[in-house]
Amino acid sequence: MDNIKKAVIPIAGLGTRFLPLSKAVPKELLSLVDKPAIQYIIEEVKKSGINDIIFVIRPKGKEVFNYFQKFPKLEKILKERKKENFLEEVKKLTEISKNTSFSWAVQKEPLGDGHAILQVKKFIGKDPFVVLFPDDIIDSKIPCVAQIEQVFKTCQKPVIALKKIPKEELHRYGVVKVEKIANRIYKIKKIVEKPGPGEEPSDLAIIGRYVHTPDIFQYLGKVSPSKRGEIYISEVLEKMLSDGKIIYGYEFEGERLDCGDKLGWLKSNFYLSLKHPKFGPELKKFLKDIT
Repeated sequence: MDNIKKAVIPIAGLGTRFLPLSKAVPKELLSLVDKPAIQYIIEEVKKSGINDIIFVIRPKGKEVFNYFQKFPKLEKILKERKKENFLEEVKKLTEISKNTSFSWAVQKEPLGDGHAILQVKKFIGKDPFVVLFPDDIIDSKIPCVAQIEQVFKTCQKPVIALKKIPKEELHRYGVVKVEKIANRIYKIKKIVEKPGPGEEPSDLAIIGRYVHTPDIFQYLGKVSPSKRGEIYISEVLEKMLSDGKIIYGYEFEGERLDCGDKLGWLKSNFYLSLKHPKFGPELKKFLKDIT
């Protein structure tokens, strides 16, 4: 197989955990410090050398495209008013979009993450591809996508990003039973979705980064929906494992920020704000003054 050239980003969810904010602003456009969450995801994709990006959106949910489009009128006004610092910020956004192909598939109803991925079948063809879920922002020297892509180049099999999670939090995740192959590399033996107490096969949980091969669509097209009528990617991967398919896991290097609910979003804002080269020093001083 060739190197990975396509990235899929599902953003069709209702954002119910962010109500009432998400009534007005899609959660992927909520700010993390000085830019929206989706920009961190796009930057990770671009730094990994991928320029073909496919969004899975809700009907009429094209707000993210407006954000990344050029805005010549605004640039002209900023230039005329000599707002060079603001103009520079707009140009940074333009640079991100440079040489990037944005396209989208529509998920008409929120029927699960697996169903969302199924919508991009016609865009993928016979190519391997990565999937990034924007609820997870990953702060790392080497982009997480690049890390799992490197594993894929060696094994040419699907790869899941993994992270060690405290035992008391594992009930919120898909947790894997593994066989260690090398440093940070595992062969996945089983996936237990949201295990109950004592059912955790390990402390390694699935985080929202995957490398898939095209055969995933055969399973997505055949799997029966859950009782809630949804198709979950973890159940599809478990079916692939039971059929003898090989799937690898990689315990990525970096800090994972959980932006899937309000508290995680607030914690992520603190983390990124304090690390910010411009705002960090002043914020640390401010926090010291008020505590």
